[in-house]
Amino acid sequence: MAERGPGHPPAGHAPAGGVPGPGPGGSASPGLPRALVLLLGAAAGVVVIVGMQAMAWLIGPAFLALVLVIAVSPVQRWLRRRGWPAWATTLAVVVLVYGLLVVLALGLTLSVAQLATELPQYAARLDELVASGAAELARLGIGPEQLAAVRESLDIGSLAGILGSLLGSVAGLASNLVFLLALLLFLAVESRGAGARLASIGRDRPQIEAALGTFAWGTRRYLLVTTVFGFVVAVLDWAALAIMGIPLALTWGLLSFITNYIPNVGFVIGLVPPVLLALLTGGWPLALAVVVVYCVLNLVVQSIIQPRFIGDAVGLSVTVTFVALVFWAWVLGPLGAILAIPLTLLGKALLVDVDPRAHWADALLRATPTEPEEAAAAAAEKAERKEARQESRRERRHARNDSGVTAAGPDPIER
Repeated sequence: MAERGPGHPPAGHAPAGGVPGPGPGGSASPGLPRALVLLLGAAAGVVVIVGMQAMAWLIGPAFLALVLVIAVSPVQRWLRRRGWPAWATTLAVVVLVYGLLVVLALGLTLSVAQLATELPQYAARLDELVASGAAELARLGIGPEQLAAVRESLDIGSLAGILGSLLGSVAGLASNLVFLLALLLFLAVESRGAGARLASIGRDRPQIEAALGTFAWGTRRYLLVTTVFGFVVAVLDWAALAIMGIPLALTWGLLSFITNYIPNVGFVIGLVPPVLLALLTGGWPLALAVVVVYCVLNLVVQSIIQPRFIGDAVGLSVTVTFVALVFWAWVLGPLGAILAIPLTLLGKALLVDVDPRAHWADALLRATPTEPEEAAAAAAEKAERKEARQESRRERRHARNDSGVTAAGPDPIER
């Protein structure tokens, strides 16, 4: 090997001027400072986010179509295993997805129509409540400017507008209905070869195949759990509101079902409208009764039981889901809030799961502080220790009983 002169730096070391020299393989090492790399990455992220906001009209419906096809894809595989031809399984998936969209669109259309006709009837009652509340606030020293602002914010038209925007944001997909239906058709047709495509990717990039498979599996688990719990809670809410005589009980049940897909704050969004209508129709006692019933039905199911299943399904912490909700609602609007969890799962799959060097980020995102395998092993070990302690207690109890019988002597009858 030829010796280097005193003026030549060793391979892989930067010269005195700070410019990196050639590496061991002859290629130049990157010379950008880490802070500059972070700034460039942050700037690129801002550009991507702004672009996503500008294309929200396309990204939202397209991702909704993808999620729907992923949700019903097990039906296609099940039909294929039953011996159905390929065209029949594709047709079944298309009919199933279109049927779900038609049912949802009809329900939303009827709900928006009922809102438009029913809420204005309570405008006079709302004005009376606002006037009485303003009088009480005036006695407490609240100025007239603040009272005027409160009256304007409690306009029944504003309430109808807020509710209409929430329900109409999903129903507003009808403006892109042709695009959505066509995209659903194409995705359903292409879903037959999804497994072969992933296998082809896995031959060169096995981590990408595993990440996309995990995303699809987590999305299906999340949708299954959320849909089942949402339907149960919606039926219970509808029945309770109908029994209490709250107007538009079916509409509020549908709203409860839709807001169940919004993590963390969906319960509050679904609670406010029926409470306000109960206040307008029956006063404070009826409004408090609605709050209690919703807390018993919704809070227990959605905030205690359901997160346990969703946490196992998606593996995201509560803080991450809340931040994801705010972020995707800001980027894509109300539809982004509904699709926040699947969107976060896709981002995690593409940015974290595919890169072994980003394993540290997974530790910050997942629901458990340890690896799922480690957590399962620790839980199994804890269960084994608990069972061993219980068995030891049972053995000591039997030993004490045996010693007591021996000390008492033989039975008197035997004597």
